[in-house]
Amino acid sequence: MIFDSLFVTLTVTNKIIMSSSTKLSAAVKALTFLAKDYPAPKNSIEISEFTGLNASKLRKILSMLAKNGIVESASGAVGGFSLRKKPADIHLQEIYCAIEDRKAFHMDVSKANGKSSEASKVNVYFLDLFSTIQIDIEDRMKKISLQSVIDQINLKP
Repeated sequence: MIFDSLFVTLTVTNKIIMSSSTKLSAAVKALTFLAKDYPAPKNSIEISEFTGLNASKLRKILSMLAKNGIVESASGAVGGFSLRKKPADIHLQEIYCAIEDRKAFHMDVSKANGKSSEASKVNVYFLDLFSTIQIDIEDRMKKISLQSVIDQINLKP
């Protein structure tokens, strides 16, 4: 009974992790492209071609980044999206928080089947563990700038 509850919970969490990493990766790809010609704006079609991302999904991500002050958008013939600050001043944690409404290590205990006190204790254990891991992840992401990502992958202007 305890293991059934644990399996269901971890399976749900694994799906959320994949979604989070995909959105973060997509956002960083778009931002690295914008950084290449910083501060010049790029339209969503140019960004989509560079990143290989669907233009509609990309616009949603860019909209979230704009709402959180990471990019700005301008309309018109020379409009598009541009970084609001230098790549060295944008950190992965800031990007992550802008695009995610759930934490990477979220655990939905309402979907757990176990009703025993042992199953509840296992859920509490994993809630605490995932909370600690989430803090560690975000602390590490605060130390990684967009510029350092660009430098690591040797992206040329």
